[in-house]
Amino acid sequence: MPELPEVETIVADLRPHLVGRTIERCELSFPTIVRHPEPEEFVDAVTGMRIESLGRRGKYILIAFAPPSAAPTPLHEGGGPLLVVHLGMSGQLRLVDPAAPLQKHTHAIFFLDDGKQLRYRDPRRFGRLLLGTQDALLHAKKMPRLGPEPIDPEYEAEQLYRELRRRRAPLKAVLLDQKAIAGVGNIYADESLYRARLRPARLANTVSKQSARRLHDALRESLVLAIANRGSSVDTYRDAWGEIGGQQEQLLVYGRAGEPCYNCGRPLSSVRIAGRTTVFCRNCQH
Repeated sequence: MPELPEVETIVADLRPHLVGRTIERCELSFPTIVRHPEPEEFVDAVTGMRIESLGRRGKYILIAFAPPSAAPTPLHEGGGPLLVVHLGMSGQLRLVDPAAPLQKHTHAIFFLDDGKQLRYRDPRRFGRLLLGTQDALLHAKKMPRLGPEPIDPEYEAEQLYRELRRRRAPLKAVLLDQKAIAGVGNIYADESLYRARLRPARLANTVSKQSARRLHDALRESLVLAIANRGSSVDTYRDAWGEIGGQQEQLLVYGRAGEPCYNCGRPLSSVRIAGRTTVFCRNCQH
C-alpha cells in the first residue's frame, strides 16, 4: 500500500501540472470506485471544476477545487470542495498524454483542458475516490479523523510519548493506527522501529520518554529519506509518471525476514502484529 512518502511523491509530481487546470469531463469504467457521492453525481460535479491546489493528508491525496465564490479556501478547511483519492493497496494516479495506451484496470479518467488525462488505475480495487467538503466527508464517515503528520516540524516527541503512554497495544499496532499517526503503514513502521531499536510487539505504554524520542526521530528520518528517494516500489507503487521509486533499495528490515541484520548479522525474525507481517531483529530491538 502506498504510504506517506509514496503519496507525497505523487502529489509533488502532479502539483505543477494540475494547479490551474480545469476538468472538462470525467469517465468512469468502474463506477463503484467512487464511494461518495453517487457516481453519476460525482461525474457531473467534477465536470468544469478548476483545480486550485494539491495536498496530502496521511495517505490521502487532496485535490482542492476553486470555490464558487471568488474567495480562496484553505486546502484543509471544510468550506471548499475536494476530490479525495485514496490509493488503497494498488492504486496509481498518473498524468498522461491522450495517446498513451489505456492500461487494464484504469477505472477513472479525468480529461483536462490542456489535453492531458489524469488516470486512476487500481488492479485490486481497494482504493476510492471521494468528492465533497472535508467537513461533509468527515460527517458522512467517508474519511477518518487523522492523527498528526509525523514529518510536520510542529510534531514533537512529547506528543508521541503521550499517545504511546495511553495505549496498551503493541508499538507496531499504534504506528499503523491512522488516528494516532497519519500516513505510516507497514513499511515505515518496521523501518522506524528498527532505527529506534524498539521491538514491534512491545507494549506502547511501557516506552520511556527517551525511547519515544528515538522513535519520533526515527519516524521522521525514515519518512524524509523515503521521500527523497521517491518512495518504495516493493509491490505495485509507481509515481505519477509510471516510474518506480528508489527507497526499496535502502530498506533495512522490511521484506528481509531471514536475512542478516545490517547491525549484528543475525537473521531477522518475522511475526504477525495487527494482521501485518512484521520484520525485526531480536538482538538489536528491545
